[in-house]
Amino acid sequence: MSNARETDLYPPVKTFLEAQGYVVKSEVGAADVVAVRGGEAPVVVELKLGFSLALFHQCLERMKLTDDVYLAVVRQNGKRFAKSVKANTTLARRLGLGLMTVRLADGLVEVHCDPGPYAPRKNAKRKAQLLREFARRQGDPNEGGQTRAGLVTAYRQDALKIAVYLFEAGASKGADVARETGVAKATTLMRDNHYDWFEKVEKGVYGLGPAGAQAVTAAARVLGA
Repeated sequence: MSNARETDLYPPVKTFLEAQGYVVKSEVGAADVVAVRGGEAPVVVELKLGFSLALFHQCLERMKLTDDVYLAVVRQNGKRFAKSVKANTTLARRLGLGLMTVRLADGLVEVHCDPGPYAPRKNAKRKAQLLREFARRQGDPNEGGQTRAGLVTAYRQDALKIAVYLFEAGASKGADVARETGVAKATTLMRDNHYDWFEKVEKGVYGLGPAGAQAVTAAARVLGA
């Protein structure tokens, strides 16, 4: 890969397209590769060693000439590249582009998606989860763009409500905590003890541990007060 050149992609791509009945020529106008078959719209392929935003920009520019535009990159080994192909295939589909990879060792060309209109299916379950989390969360305690570490969720806010209550009232029955805090699943939340804040005193009764007492100091911000 370190010694590869963009021109190394051309012979395999040319052979691949010719096998499908295209007449193929390189460096026609601004396009790396142009393929024509009968009276069909021309196919344009842009060759690069790897994925980049500039490559997508280049392919979008070629769509002013034809709807059938592919980006072609050198195929690499490993999970990282496989993940990159998956993500960039999704992006290519969204933009109406085609994507192919070329294995230089043996000239294998693999088409991951063809050009054309694409409308992704909406995930109703994820949409419902998104809106449920939005509705449950109090205030706006996070900063847009922050990392997942330290992210305040509705679940964490519920845990803090419980921690604040136990800090003030002491060890209590789960049913009482649920009623006073409005957290319906208070007993389950304390039993699961995801944040290691709670301590089981006896059956159905929970108190606040040292870590929970420390968390209470951040409750005002996290609960949107």
